[in-house]
Amino acid sequence: MFSVLSRLTYGPRPGDVARVQRMGLEAWIDEQLRPERIPDAAMQARLASFETLGLDVETLAASTSRPSSNGGSGSASEADTAGTPATGNGAGDAASEMTMRDRMRTLAASPAQQKDRQVLVELESARILRAAYSERQLEEVLVDFWFNHFNVFAGKGPTRAYVTAFERDAIRPYVLGNFRQMLEAVASSPAMLFYLDNWQNSDGGAPQMAQRAQTPQTPQTPQMTQAPQMPQMAQRAQRAQRGRQGQGRRRPSGPGAAAPGGQARPRMTRGLNENYARELLELHTLGVDGGYTQDDVVHVARAFTGWTMRPMQGAAFRFAPGMHDRTEKVVLGHRITAGGIGDGRAVLDILAAHPSTARHLATKLAQKFVSDTPPPALVDRAARTFLESHGDLRAVTRVIVMSAEFLSAEARGAKIKTPFEFVVSAVRATGADLRSALPLARVLRDLGQPLYFCQPPTGYDETGDTWVSSGALVARMNFALELGANRLRGVRLDTSGSLDELRDRLVADALGGSVSDTTRATLAKATTPEQVVALAIGSPEFQRQ
Repeated sequence: MFSVLSRLTYGPRPGDVARVQRMGLEAWIDEQLRPERIPDAAMQARLASFETLGLDVETLAASTSRPSSNGGSGSASEADTAGTPATGNGAGDAASEMTMRDRMRTLAASPAQQKDRQVLVELESARILRAAYSERQLEEVLVDFWFNHFNVFAGKGPTRAYVTAFERDAIRPYVLGNFRQMLEAVASSPAMLFYLDNWQNSDGGAPQMAQRAQTPQTPQTPQMTQAPQMPQMAQRAQRAQRGRQGQGRRRPSGPGAAAPGGQARPRMTRGLNENYARELLELHTLGVDGGYTQDDVVHVARAFTGWTMRPMQGAAFRFAPGMHDRTEKVVLGHRITAGGIGDGRAVLDILAAHPSTARHLATKLAQKFVSDTPPPALVDRAARTFLESHGDLRAVTRVIVMSAEFLSAEARGAKIKTPFEFVVSAVRATGADLRSALPLARVLRDLGQPLYFCQPPTGYDETGDTWVSSGALVARMNFALELGANRLRGVRLDTSGSLDELRDRLVADALGGSVSDTTRATLAKATTPEQVVALAIGSPEFQRQ
């Protein structure tokens, strides 16, 4: 039971295991699969003062900083912004937690720059608070999964103004809904349009590209055909991601990328842009081995010409007929006749119903919940459910989380926690009180997983080998020491009582009552509450789900 809750929630809180046992596991899972039926008023009250969470993308884009003529706006860089307190009631208790340096920087910033920071502070804080306190835990786990699947990088130009609406409107409503609907919501979101440059995708190069598309080509892993504005290859980005956990600090290059010290000035480069088309096929739907060719990439890009927005003029999605390639397209053997905005929608229909998409998504979900190398039989069943239900993500998720493979002894402790899962589960297991979530946002940046700042379109890696190293374990132990010693401003932990009581409580609540002899002996050597907390949270058992 403890392992099940560790994977379907951000870790059990004290008393959660007993409550689910009384309720029955299947009944609890069914309840979590219907989050709209779970009262969560206390969570909403925590978020009530976060004013930017409810603003539409046009309002956010108008109120945040705009690029200057030299390509930089002077707005806070990613390193300055992530986890930096903002002023105003949108930050809740954050203002009281500001350092003198934070205060001086905020006072010197323009109103637009302050709004920039407020948007990101509230986004980061809301994600952490929801993960820590929401009763709709499975929904929060899935929001993180699907945002990562359709990753956008808040450090690219004005994308930071669009991410709030992206998560709220394109991801959150669909995590237990219909994949085809989510796919279109993502495709038409300003965040994705700008991040993968489809806002610049037009028919300016249509004659040349049509001629190129008629040239026979062998199936291959697609390559970038123009000056890269994002990482050139998902596989290459994945290798870079495995090599260093601090990838969120890397910056894209090329026109429209974020320049050091500020946002880049958006420039319209007329012509066909394949960036979104490639990632749509390789990452969002079919997978790298999904059976598409370079011709398919070109034709998908042509189908999405005219899906655009005006970055500095409202930023809302619009279809521009004058930018659209009106010639016939052929995608995965399907002919798409000239239909304006319908061309892109036809592509989404084809991809959402494709067996390769079903298998790719089933594999990723099974990898998320069961194992880094998920059982093939489970992937087969989940993929079949996806196809039979026409992309019903609730049905697919239920097949996985109620499967014998998910509930098996082999799946217990098989998954290494990501930094986000580790930090939030520590808060939940210890019963810590978050008066401000911003210190945890800084911790996540230090652990290599800054929220909303993963640069490659691959998102953060799900497999454990990315997050396991001697340096990473030391950083996690340092966080555990700070948590136990109440040295994280805005985070309060009750360590009252005797050492034996605290030790027993953490063994039960944080480690599920099952620890190795080595861990038990190590905990017995602790002489202060700080050490007890640090050794429990830093133990090998707590690193796993």
